[in-house]
Amino acid sequence: MIRLSALLSAALLSVLPPHPAATGLLAGPPVLAYYYIWYDKTSWDRAKTDYPSLGRYSSDDTGVMRQHIRAAKSAGITGFIVSWKSTPALDRRLAMLVGVARTEDFTLSIIYQALDFDRNPLPTDRVAADLLRFEERYAADPVFAVFGKPLVIWSGTWKFSVEDIARATGPVRDRLLVLGSEKSPEGYERIASAVDGDAYYWSSVDPQRDRSAETKLAAMSATVHRNKGLWIAPFAPGFDARVIAGKRVVDRQDGETLRRQYAAAIKSSPDAVGLISWNEFSENSHIEPSVTHGDRYLAVLRDITRTPTPTLSPLAEDSSDAGDPRGFPFGLVVAGGAVLLLSILLILSIRRRHTRS
Repeated sequence: MIRLSALLSAALLSVLPPHPAATGLLAGPPVLAYYYIWYDKTSWDRAKTDYPSLGRYSSDDTGVMRQHIRAAKSAGITGFIVSWKSTPALDRRLAMLVGVARTEDFTLSIIYQALDFDRNPLPTDRVAADLLRFEERYAADPVFAVFGKPLVIWSGTWKFSVEDIARATGPVRDRLLVLGSEKSPEGYERIASAVDGDAYYWSSVDPQRDRSAETKLAAMSATVHRNKGLWIAPFAPGFDARVIAGKRVVDRQDGETLRRQYAAAIKSSPDAVGLISWNEFSENSHIEPSVTHGDRYLAVLRDITRTPTPTLSPLAEDSSDAGDPRGFPFGLVVAGGAVLLLSILLILSIRRRHTRS
């Protein structure tokens, strides 16, 4: 069954429409998707409720990497942000991905995983050594020249002092762009002198509940740009990390969540948008074609990346706001008032005509 699924996926990729950027149809800023190379065959046996259409692959498979890149390009994705820190397996897989990306005219960036499995910060010396290792190997590689220099996002900057961040980034900032991953304007102000911008990894935002999300992204953009940094705004199709002890669930709503998050990201005037994610299956934020969703979210993404200004209908009432008057849909109030006003005017008009006759 898995082999048949992989063959069908390969056949689908052969007839996908051309990359929007290649046809002049990509309307917004670069779309960079977070990409994970941590998968072994056994990874799919735990903490998963959906699986790739290509089968339960290993991240050592260059054939899978090539199909991923071609599918991503067909939907308007211009590059992957690759999750990495220096280990034998991840170094090997990154080198393989670089080779494939080079032949497919596709860009790569890095999200450096500076927190361990328990979300504790790695030693600063380890981070500094890994950044130097990456710089020495890839700083001159055009595959990484998304903004002229290779882009590295430091995941977990909020757990490091600004002095430690500066110590690690200082030796490489002439050849790399190192971004923070702060979650607030205040957080970015704290580290602005030691980094070159910010990429907020906000995978669990919910357009129905987080009504101030758009304002927050705009405030972060203003802060980053005021400090002359690059701003990468997040957007995601949905979220469900209950299999790894998460509690929040963000429903995909057949693509509406992705559309709304993309619109909010675009309104923050980003230098690029960061799609969360291509293949994070444990948090169910993936848009890679899968058993559950097919290629639905590639189709949605292809549509929205070709739209210069996203237009959205008003949000429906959210049941999670029940009992809170702020949660009542304002659009219904306006519509109801308009109908009432028109009815009154019509009655008055009929009465005036009746009086004159």
